[in-house]
Amino acid sequence: MGDDTLEMHGAIQDAPLMISAFIKYASEYHGKREIVSRTVEGPIHRYTYSGAHARARKLANALGRLGVNTGDRVATMATNTYRHFELFYGVSGMGAVLHTVNPRLYEEQIAYIMSHAEDRFVFVDVPYVPLLEKLADQLPSVKSYVILTDEAHMPKTNLPNVLCYETLLADETDDYEWPEFDEKTASSLCYTSGTTGNPKGVLYSHRSTYLHALAAAQNSAFGLSSLETIMPIAPMYHANAWALPYMAPMCGAKLVLPGLEMDGASIHDLIDGEQVSFAGAVPTVWTMLFDYLEETGRTVESLKRTIIAGSAVPRAMIEKFHERYGVIVLQYWGMTEMSPLGTVATPTAEVEALPPEKRTEVLQKQGRIQFGAELKIVDGEGKEIARDGIAFGDVWVKGPWIASGYFKEEGGNVRDEDGWFPTGDVATLDEYGYLKITDRTKDVIKSGGEWISSIDVENAASSHPEISQCAVIGVYHPKWEERPLLIVVPVKGANPDRGEILAFLENRMAKWWLPDDVVFVEELPLTATGKVRKTALRDTYREYLISN
Repeated sequence: MGDDTLEMHGAIQDAPLMISAFIKYASEYHGKREIVSRTVEGPIHRYTYSGAHARARKLANALGRLGVNTGDRVATMATNTYRHFELFYGVSGMGAVLHTVNPRLYEEQIAYIMSHAEDRFVFVDVPYVPLLEKLADQLPSVKSYVILTDEAHMPKTNLPNVLCYETLLADETDDYEWPEFDEKTASSLCYTSGTTGNPKGVLYSHRSTYLHALAAAQNSAFGLSSLETIMPIAPMYHANAWALPYMAPMCGAKLVLPGLEMDGASIHDLIDGEQVSFAGAVPTVWTMLFDYLEETGRTVESLKRTIIAGSAVPRAMIEKFHERYGVIVLQYWGMTEMSPLGTVATPTAEVEALPPEKRTEVLQKQGRIQFGAELKIVDGEGKEIARDGIAFGDVWVKGPWIASGYFKEEGGNVRDEDGWFPTGDVATLDEYGYLKITDRTKDVIKSGGEWISSIDVENAASSHPEISQCAVIGVYHPKWEERPLLIVVPVKGANPDRGEILAFLENRMAKWWLPDDVVFVEELPLTATGKVRKTALRDTYREYLISN
């Protein structure tokens, strides 16, 4: 008799999951498919996956010659362009760690994260050179700065040890074989926004990135194929542009990179000119596009679907996209610590069979967890709550593309003993398995011992035709402890009335959820990733007194 305790392995080849496989596959089987990029210099740049693969191999050779070793951090301070795309593959593919730095962070935060990461080289777009000049003295680990342009557009700079990207590549050959190594090797590093305390680094691996891309591209999530023209408007420094720079070559889709210009006219120009069918961005970008479309009477006929994340998507935005422009919105929830895929609001057979109004209600939630990851919602004692769409609690997740902790263990091990990661979000889960984020843990409003969802109030208010953007925060109340304050950015040229807005909201929520007051502002403070910075609003209105 054999020993039943012995493991029996399958007779299958053991191939490590490498990021370089995405661009290699695209080059070999979709080599003529275009990558179109608006450059920092201005003109539109076009080449193919085959051309991008060759240049990424040149970059890998150049990095080796510069002395970059496995595990070294190579920073980028760049926007969504073809050169940045090449760095996604050249750096990670040769075994180094791509550290995408968000140039919109505060200068102190940028200096902190680049020092904390111990970046050895920095690849920077021309517009961000002055920013790095201010910080260079605080970055002792940086050996050299590579400016992402050609010799004709090299700026004058006092940065030390400056190199020109195009000259660097011109001196190399594309004769390079992508190495294979342990798939758990670190591939890229992205820091959280750091709304409280210092930003924390999330260190992705080749394995986590590969599995995440497979999961995100499937039909239950983004549903991508080689027939798509994909435009990641979400920045490549923000959770790797939601992994679209990996999924596009994996699927063989045409890739459109918008560069620096994020205004409505520029976004429309690329969607229309390149026949973009699928795009991803935070709500503020789409608000700017709507403003442009309404001012000009133009449309976005090629655009069929968009993923929207970063903050809860107002129902009015979902309805406007679908009813006026024929675009299906896939609402999407995740976070940097999740690579960032969590849930996507795609239908199931059970939901498709629901009456239209109920179906719409379900699909306007943040969606269902994708295969490969797990999700649970627990109460204050750690017990899972009912899946009734009413009870809410804290959201915890785990899976092969979800962080186990932060880089250099900053903040300690964040998981519980079973591996679950706390997201900091508060949500409900309905009988169909659809998540609805009701708030961030720190943003939920407690009034008279009862909880009010600031997100639900915001979504109701944003459907008002004269409200462009809005935010709800809790402010001090002498009787109820906290009451909601609605802060509104009016539509351009509109002059909404406080009383009319409150009357508009009366039939859209419980009476005790109604904001006690409305404040009108010209703009809302935003984080570096386009979310409303409620910490700043709470500071501004800290002394705001609601007395009724």
